[in-house]
Amino acid sequence: MAILEVSNLSKIFGQRHDRVRALNDLSFQVNAGEFVGIMGPSGAGKSTLLNILATIETPSTGKVNIAGNDLEALNERQQAAFRRDHLGFVFQDFNLLDDMTVTQNVLLPLTLQQELQPDRAERLQTVANHLNLTPILQAFPGELSMGQRQRVAAARAVITQPDLLLADEPTGSLDSLAATDFLNYLRQLNEKEKTTILMVTHDPFTASFASRIIFIKDGAFFAEVTRGKSRQQFFDRIIDMEATVSGGGHTRVASD
Repeated sequence: MAILEVSNLSKIFGQRHDRVRALNDLSFQVNAGEFVGIMGPSGAGKSTLLNILATIETPSTGKVNIAGNDLEALNERQQAAFRRDHLGFVFQDFNLLDDMTVTQNVLLPLTLQQELQPDRAERLQTVANHLNLTPILQAFPGELSMGQRQRVAAARAVITQPDLLLADEPTGSLDSLAATDFLNYLRQLNEKEKTTILMVTHDPFTASFASRIIFIKDGAFFAEVTRGKSRQQFFDRIIDMEATVSGGGHTRVASD
């Protein structure tokens, strides 16, 4: 079942002679439980797409439906409630509150919800176990490594059990070892908790942890690559598709 439906989405910035088309009739779906990556060259429209999905920007034309919600039909107040209750966000800047412990940072989204969650302690334990945070729950962000901070940010994003987790270059601030560890945690959340993830990245290694990659170019759908049994083969095919994207044309690539 599709948790995200993007239909004929276009976004135009500017007016008259200064018009820039960031998205161009883009359509795709993400099913519940999928881990999907979005890739494309600089200026392809990846950030614009993410901003629209996050209800930060509105499309010029087209529709976005997330978990049965037509984003165009929501007013500003409803959009804020929708972000709080249905979406999780992981960014490379972490955005943790320095004067709060790990526990307080992770539980913050539940605190902001209108209804008190009776299972908050159980949720905290679950995400702490999955993301290996139990030993540092009483620490403050300033006492943590970059990799630990990113895992705290991920825990905060999934503690509300969102319909869709949006990740924007989530390993951009991490070294290679911390990035690999974090991506393994994300994949574990996807496989064991069935968290639906949409991740924007420019890095083929990061993308290879997803199950499917959608390539966009000039704001339009270009191709998709689906993972088979081998992550190495998937990585190689992502590299090949990046070269194809640079060369032009439209194509669709099946799974291994």
